[in-house]
Amino acid sequence: MFHSALKNLPRFEWRGAPFASWLFRIAANAIADRGKRAAQLEAIKLREIPETDPPDEADLAEAEHRARLFKLVEKLPGDQRRVITMRFAHQKSIAEIAKDIGRSEGAVKQLQLRALKTLRTLMGRANA
Repeated sequence: MFHSALKNLPRFEWRGAPFASWLFRIAANAIADRGKRAAQLEAIKLREIPETDPPDEADLAEAEHRARLFKLVEKLPGDQRRVITMRFAHQKSIAEIAKDIGRSEGAVKQLQLRALKTLRTLMGRANA
């Protein structure tokens, strides 16, 4: 702002108003310009946001299927629910799960198998 005043000092003309008024006018113009630039940048950013299409029927059906599945996982016995959550939500390996829950890999595989069978049965009942 002061750089602008110094740069334009040779163009200053005495018109009876105080020199400070001229400086304040430069400051006011600089503030207004900054506000205009900020508004223009915001408008550009808003235009750059891509419009999203509404979800199609397949996406909605998939979301409903997943929601049903999550509710059914909650109904599993504790150990089975824990294994399924760690395996599929947290994407842990059988070995990692076995170490985390203090069971053998065979036991974890058996818990996973039982849980998946139970979920298949529950899903079949929910779809009927």
